[in-house]
Amino acid sequence: MAGSRRRGPQARARPFFCALLLSCSHYVWGQGVGGDPAHPGAAGTPAALPHRRFEYKYSFKGPHLVQSDGTVPFWAHAGNAIPSSDQIRIAPSLKSQRGSVWTKTKAAFENWEIEVTFRVTGRGRIGADGLAIWYTENQGLEGPVFGSADMWNGVGIFFDSFDNDGKKNNPAIIIIGNNGQIHYDHQNDGANQALASCQRDFRNKPYPVRAKIVYYQKTLAVMVNNGFTPDKNDYEFCAKVENMIIPAQGHFGISAATGGLADDHDVLSFLTFQLTEPGKEPPTPDKEISEKEKEKYQEEFEHFQQELDKKKEEFQKGHPDLQGQPADEIFESVGDRELRQIFEGQNRIHLEIKQLNRQLDMILDEQRKYVSSLTEEMSRRGAGSPGQHGQITQQELDTVVNTQQEILRQVNEMKNSMSETVRLVSGVQHPGPAGGAYEATQHFNDIKEHLHVVKRDIENLVQRNVPSNERLRCPELPPFPSCLSTVHFVIFVVVQTMLFVGYIMYRTQQEAAAKKFF
Repeated sequence: MAGSRRRGPQARARPFFCALLLSCSHYVWGQGVGGDPAHPGAAGTPAALPHRRFEYKYSFKGPHLVQSDGTVPFWAHAGNAIPSSDQIRIAPSLKSQRGSVWTKTKAAFENWEIEVTFRVTGRGRIGADGLAIWYTENQGLEGPVFGSADMWNGVGIFFDSFDNDGKKNNPAIIIIGNNGQIHYDHQNDGANQALASCQRDFRNKPYPVRAKIVYYQKTLAVMVNNGFTPDKNDYEFCAKVENMIIPAQGHFGISAATGGLADDHDVLSFLTFQLTEPGKEPPTPDKEISEKEKEKYQEEFEHFQQELDKKKEEFQKGHPDLQGQPADEIFESVGDRELRQIFEGQNRIHLEIKQLNRQLDMILDEQRKYVSSLTEEMSRRGAGSPGQHGQITQQELDTVVNTQQEILRQVNEMKNSMSETVRLVSGVQHPGPAGGAYEATQHFNDIKEHLHVVKRDIENLVQRNVPSNERLRCPELPPFPSCLSTVHFVIFVVVQTMLFVGYIMYRTQQEAAAKKFF
């Protein structure tokens, strides 16, 4: 019993040590090869991660994605693809559409990584057909496989949104390789040809969907950001294919297609990185660019430099007063341009307000003339008999005079308001040395308030409606003598009708006589 009591603490300590060893082994395994699926086969330490180098010739990203001629630099688009300034719509939401974009030059990377950001949106619960990301030996500009050519030599990652085989396993992400001799089984969604796959819904997400595809040490891995969060690095593992052989040189591409159902397939960015294994020297730009390309770029640079020098000489000839000044002082900066645009806008506002003020002065003069005329008419007629037909009563004249005086008062208020607005605009255009951003903002608020007052006063003048029994009727003008009587007009119409009928008869006889010769 004593011996068993001595072995008791050791027996109780063994499970503790076993649990500690299991946790340590789990930690080491998580930090090792299987810890980071983005880089299959990477070593356990951070220093063993491959070197990433961005390749701009095999990438695109907005804004200013498209050049003035509608092309994407270093890329070629075909089919129904529509490039724009911030994205490329590979296939629009119309039936039976196909489109694709491909790199113009082949990539000769032993290891690479691409990050694709895209949206697949549609109105229906089910969409079609899907989108594909390619690395192939040749460009597949058009074809039946998601808008690209069939029997490709390389690998395709398909984002298939339509369930062709009816197994209810779509939307899905499928990896399919081809050696250039196999037709894609579209009816069965490539189920017998898939090297790896996962089911992910990538349609109608609140944020763009991101796909990271890594080919490193002959292992292809696919990670997906499902688009539920704005976190760009929130990737989850999808599929992996080991011991995969692909062409040493190939084109990157992305294609999409629609069928009876249609979705919008928009690609926001396509970023390519070259991966270099730890211990190897990263490629330098001098090794990547050939001498022929260097000479070409140098010639283009010299041509642009000559064009710039010519433009500078023409500018100096047209502006002799600016000669001798530094180039930085000749050309306006971004701040100077913004200030100039603000000043021009204020100047236009000032001119519009002055024009409106002149129009109000004209209205005021007209109203004064009407009031003076009515006053003279009242003093001349006196208190005439109100019952005679065709004469204006004293009460009606008083009503019109009061109305005109009210209009004069409102127009004077509008004029004063416009004058105050002009003064404020002038103060903004010529600020004092102590003027600041707050004073300028206050001036603009005052201008806005005065303009609202003027607008309200003008609407009140337009909407003023005097009752019909108190409205002053203008005297009717006598009928103007007509230069054409009714008898002359009838004679003219009859003569014109007879001439027209006679011409028709003459033309008919001539055509009948001409037919006798045939």
